[in-house]
Amino acid sequence: MARTMWDSSVGKKTVMAVSGVIMLLYLVAHVIGNLKIFFGPEEFNHYGHWLRTVGEPFMHYEWTLWLVRIVLIVAVVAHAVSAYQLSRRDIKARPSKYVHKKPRASYATRTMRWGGIIMGLFIVWHVLDLTTGHVHAGGFQEGHPYENVVDTFSTWYGNVIYIVAMLAVGMHIRHGFWSAAQTLGVGSRTRDRALKTVANVLALLLTAGFIAVPVGVMTGVVS
Repeated sequence: MARTMWDSSVGKKTVMAVSGVIMLLYLVAHVIGNLKIFFGPEEFNHYGHWLRTVGEPFMHYEWTLWLVRIVLIVAVVAHAVSAYQLSRRDIKARPSKYVHKKPRASYATRTMRWGGIIMGLFIVWHVLDLTTGHVHAGGFQEGHPYENVVDTFSTWYGNVIYIVAMLAVGMHIRHGFWSAAQTLGVGSRTRDRALKTVANVLALLLTAGFIAVPVGVMTGVVS
């Protein structure tokens, strides 16, 4: 049953929608946590430590954090694989060019694939930069996320990589939220306008929230 569901286009779209919702919920929580940096190093570093102690003493140190990471990895992989397979299936179903021009899709729709690639590469860089410290610009300090974030956004390339990726995230959410709603049966003609408005607002708020951090460092608000 599960195999049959996965092999169908509807099944793959459902996997994309559900995994997309999981990642969206994570992004909302993540941006709220990121904005704590504006309250100073003590609060932000305390927040970083708290993430590793959530659930104690029932959960061991970092177990909850690793559980979240595993769920996110599964969601990202499932989202990427289903997106790739749907894309390949779409290309095979339409091997020749259309005789008549199709109406132009929105900018977000036309850049979903490139946006996905950009975000995939960004995730790798982001982990190596601020989680493991392998590509960190300055001297990576374990247990001092505030100082590490300031180091990263004190470099021009750190800002460029992050801002470009966050713009891609915003465009992805703008199209993906509405698309997921249709797949999961939430969308309808009467709700389309409201769903598109929610998608636009979510994309704008999340993009602005994430970009506020490097801008804060660049302007000296965060230092």
